[in-house]
Amino acid sequence: MNSPPEIQQQMQDNITWIKGAKANKLVVGSQARILYADAEGRSKIAVAFNDAIKAGKIGPVVLGRDHHDVSGTDSPFRETSNIYDGSSFTADMAIQNVIGDSFRGATWVSIHNGGGVGWGEVVNGGFGMLLDGTSEAEERAKNMLFWDVNNGISRRAWARNKEANFAIKREMERNPNLKVTLPNSVKDDLLTDLF
Repeated sequence: MNSPPEIQQQMQDNITWIKGAKANKLVVGSQARILYADAEGRSKIAVAFNDAIKAGKIGPVVLGRDHHDVSGTDSPFRETSNIYDGSSFTADMAIQNVIGDSFRGATWVSIHNGGGVGWGEVVNGGFGMLLDGTSEAEERAKNMLFWDVNNGISRRAWARNKEANFAIKREMERNPNLKVTLPNSVKDDLLTDLF
């Protein structure tokens, strides 16, 4: 596997999931819905679906996310519990996400609540995107998925999440047009000296 060590387990999970899909008779629902991919990976998956539709191998496909993803959920007791700057209780990520998704080509967006942790404990931003085999659908998918993933990674990086810092730096190396201000962490000994 040629992916960085930090994400090799996720990539292996994807391979295992794909290899077992037919034997497990996956259906719509929790058994069939999760693959892990960064912005580049999601774009490649969307383009592959769109190309297969264009070639007549499959019918139209709707990509979607209801919640429980890097940029779609503000939930201090689950998804944003690793936000360390005190803003884990705000709903900025989900709201920014659906607004950005809508302007970048999502077929529909939603703001909703619940999602397994209870009503009032979470704000979710979801999307649906129709792939119909056209070049316009491919362009919309690339634009929207790039925003959808990197919005959440940026938000977590600003909150000093180590994995998000790794991911956003990697994305900026791949895409020089992406500019995200990175946080400066305070050294532990500085805090000790102050108190």
